Amino acid sequence: MSRVPFMLAPAVLLLASLSQTEPALAATCTASPTPLALGTVTGSGAVDGSATITVTCNTTLSLSLLGVARVRTCLNIAAGVNGSGQTNPRLMTNSFGDTLQFQIYRDAARTQIWGDTTTPATPTPLGQDLEYQVPVLGGSSGNFTVTMYGRVPAQSGLAAGNYTNPFTGGHTRLDYRYAEALLILNPPYPASCTSGGNGGGSITFPFTASATVPDNCAISAADDLDFGSVAGIINANQDQTSGITFTCTGRTPWNIALSNGQNASGNTRRMRLGASSNYVTYELYRDPARSQRWGTTIGSDTVAGTGTGTTQSLTVYGRVPATQTIPAGSYSDVVTITVTY
Repeated sequence: MSRVPFMLAPAVLLLASLSQTEPALAATCTASPTPLALGTVTGSGAVDGSATITVTCNTTLSLSLLGVARVRTCLNIAAGVNGSGQTNPRLMTNSFGDTLQFQIYRDAARTQIWGDTTTPATPTPLGQDLEYQVPVLGGSSGNFTVTMYGRVPAQSGLAAGNYTNPFTGGHTRLDYRYAEALLILNPPYPASCTSGGNGGGSITFPFTASATVPDNCAISAADDLDFGSVAGIINANQDQTSGITFTCTGRTPWNIALSNGQNASGNTRRMRLGASSNYVTYELYRDPARSQRWGTTIGSDTVAGTGTGTTQSLTVYGRVPATQTIPAGSYSDVVTITVTY
């Protein structure tokens, strides 16, 4: 029998201690608005428009089991760079400093004004909660979109121009706080947009509100020019006046022309007796002395001015010149008023 000696070397078992550090969870949020373009405004009625704000929150981490992120957000909108307040009303301005009233609301019925918590006794911001899942070995995000409801109310005295109010700097603010948990736990939402939870922040979301007031004019009244009755031959000038009432947006240049009427002979205005061939000549003037004929050539014999946004009026000075011998009866003509702006 042969024996082979051997040595049993002591084995050293190295146990590696694996330690896992709980991953650092952190949510950051951004807000992306669209412009609040309220379009064309005349002031005669309310004009509505809307815009959206998309809020996206991202969670980044190094290692995680499936978890949940809950975020409490508050979107604040103040008066805007060109505004004087949040409540009654917000304002846009044009290049001349003229103002246009408008408002931003949180609801489609436009009853809840959208405000800012930093200014006492003003409307509230819009609050929105967000929840999203955080998957294994990665980050995740969630988002929501809200609508800004804008309105320009009916208002008089508007001036033409392009109006804006930029909401930049401190005039917008998204406050948010987040709460996150691992292992499919459901953490409670933070106590508010500015306290509680695991962390949070504040960012701005600049946008611009805009509207356009176009040049516009409308005639509201044109009085008949009645020369009265004349017994027998027209042997003296018959002078009378009438009025034109109109409204043009502020800063709108206008020209008002009077046609020669339906029965003119060349540039001679005439009133006609029914369907007969009998006429009485007359003339319309821009001045009380009746020396400046009122016609249709802009820059020559029309009346020019600038709109005020309120009612304006002009006087038409009429004359039936002497001497005219015509059959008895009722003579008339129709003159067209044209406003060019």
